[in-house]
Amino acid sequence: MPTDTTATNAANAIAAKGAAKNSPPKTASSAPPASPLAFAALALGVLLPALGTSSANVALPQLATAFVVSFQAAQWIVLAYLLAITTLVVVAGRLGDIVGRRRLLLAGTAVFTAASAACAAAPSFELLIAARALQGAGAAVMMALSMAAASTAVPKERTGAAMGWLGTMSAVGTACGPTLGGALIAAWDWPAIFAVNVPLGLIALVLAWRTLPPDSSIEPLRAARFDTAGAVLLTLTLAAYALALTVGRGRFGWTNGALLAAAIGGLGLFLRVEANAAVPLVRLALFRDPRFAGGLATSALVATILMATLVVGPFHLSRALGLDIATIGLVMSIGPAVAALTGAPAGRLVDRIGARRATSLGLCGIGVGSFALALAPLGFGIPGYLGPIVVLTASYALFQAANTAGVMTGVPLDSRGVASGLLNLSRNLGLVTGTAAMGAVFALAAGTAEIATAAPAAVGGGTRATFVVAGLLALFGLAIALRRPDGRAMQPEEPAQR
Repeated sequence: MPTDTTATNAANAIAAKGAAKNSPPKTASSAPPASPLAFAALALGVLLPALGTSSANVALPQLATAFVVSFQAAQWIVLAYLLAITTLVVVAGRLGDIVGRRRLLLAGTAVFTAASAACAAAPSFELLIAARALQGAGAAVMMALSMAAASTAVPKERTGAAMGWLGTMSAVGTACGPTLGGALIAAWDWPAIFAVNVPLGLIALVLAWRTLPPDSSIEPLRAARFDTAGAVLLTLTLAAYALALTVGRGRFGWTNGALLAAAIGGLGLFLRVEANAAVPLVRLALFRDPRFAGGLATSALVATILMATLVVGPFHLSRALGLDIATIGLVMSIGPAVAALTGAPAGRLVDRIGARRATSLGLCGIGVGSFALALAPLGFGIPGYLGPIVVLTASYALFQAANTAGVMTGVPLDSRGVASGLLNLSRNLGLVTGTAAMGAVFALAAGTAEIATAAPAAVGGGTRATFVVAGLLALFGLAIALRRPDGRAMQPEEPAQR
């Protein structure tokens, strides 16, 4: 149920050149409300990338058969997409800050739509993988810039509601993907799961073209140079880290170790390059703001916890509770459905009580849900599983809206693209890390690597240990959140300290 957010309408127009020199730029708090159609375009910018992930998963058996490849090879259809998003989302955000968010969002949506058509028409497995990577590149732009645009398209006091709605759309895309994908495959075979993105992408493109304000009316200065060296280093570092945790089918070997070492070395080199760059890809000064750094840290921790429900949930329901596949699918859909239903109300609550307080409340709920899952006896059956899941996912929706609002309103307007990219990146890295780390905790506690044939008691023990760890991570995240000051946002005119 990983979800994710978006795009741009910012301050009132900057009065006159002479006045602009002597007065600070206006902030998003003075922005006029975005039109419903403009916000619909941004919502599609969040919905379509989520659909692109979840709908493809259900088609892997059919794709493996159609292209005569192993199931492990077929998993690259999903991995190529996720790797492209993970490695490019920060670069996409920074490019949006430089060339204009509306302009790049339109380009990213066009790339996503064209790549979806290429996926549907792919004549070979290799071309399908290439098209999926291109589709992921377009999705990275849509995710980063839709959230950045939305953070400046509404008044500051309504940011929580906006982020709540975008979180709802991401959850809807994640929840509907498997069901929609299954129905499309049954009716028209596997190309339909990619072809459906074409008309939806065209609608998003037309809406964005007609309703989003021109970049020139929002931020007139765009002469900054792009940090090519930093972008290449960050992309390679993130690719090495993601591959270190995904190759080897769950077994950590020499290849994984070498990739992890390369990622650590790449990170050190990236930080050194950024510290000396005239116009860095990422302003390292942003990380000195505890609101920003704490928001990224808690986002990664919560994504790691969330991934535990997706990794452990199916095995717990199948082996520990003895449910059939149809019932498992129904039970697993409850979490995304709860997140979709609670996203908008959660956003309104954020606006009412403040981002810091709502973030802490969401983390408390995530911790309660995690510990409840760890303590629920197997004899409680489905209700014993669903009760904590409802608490956990509703709290996740609140956390998402609050944390996103807190992070995005705490950075300068001219850095919101890269800030949005970093926020999406922290979530994606948490999901990737959660898949490997929480899966390893589960297998270790269950006492066997062959979970599919493990005894119910062993699987139950693995579930308990996994969610005790998840609860402890939530408490750690709460400690970070409570140390974050409310503080005012850094202003764009402040020096870009490195």
